[in-house]
Amino acid sequence: MEEIRSAKEQLRKDIAKKLGAMTDKQRTERIRAIETRLYDFANFLEARIALLYVAGPNEVRTQDIIRRALDLNKIVVLPAFKTERLTVTTLKVDHPDKELIMGPRGVLEPDPASCKPVPLQRIDIAIIPGLAFDEKGVRLGSGQGYYDRFIPELPITTRKVALAFEEQIVPQIPTEPHDRHVDIIITHKRIIYKI
Repeated sequence: MEEIRSAKEQLRKDIAKKLGAMTDKQRTERIRAIETRLYDFANFLEARIALLYVAGPNEVRTQDIIRRALDLNKIVVLPAFKTERLTVTTLKVDHPDKELIMGPRGVLEPDPASCKPVPLQRIDIAIIPGLAFDEKGVRLGSGQGYYDRFIPELPITTRKVALAFEEQIVPQIPTEPHDRHVDIIITHKRIIYKI
């Protein structure tokens, strides 16, 4: 197990280095291409309730996607993290400019005082963040395990989609029994369906 954890940590460093080498212009162009693919993606278009995320370092930025989803009259749900229990709560956000606060992970998240919970069973599509992915849908996160605990709680009918730069796609991610997959990965070059 220690070997796998060490390999994952090295992969996190390698991906961070690759992404750090991207210029702001490259990053912006690639994010626009990812957004275009997502906006044409049937599962996103048909979804009424969409779980999104506010991007942390080395994740595809989602501010414009959140705004677009709201403009399309989708119910936007964002995760709020509870570090003491390593759990995630899903909260409805109507006004991201007013309803987000700095969370325990240093990333904006919904304010539980002003946002209402949304049951997981209601979520049609879940946009899942990650640092790296392989073509089998295996996901490498930050290492805290929030999403590995959270993904199995989503209904089997909820489409689990990752947004990633091609630099985040690797041949194989070392896995442990608790690691979870996504169904689809949208990059700036292609859409990858889990093998």
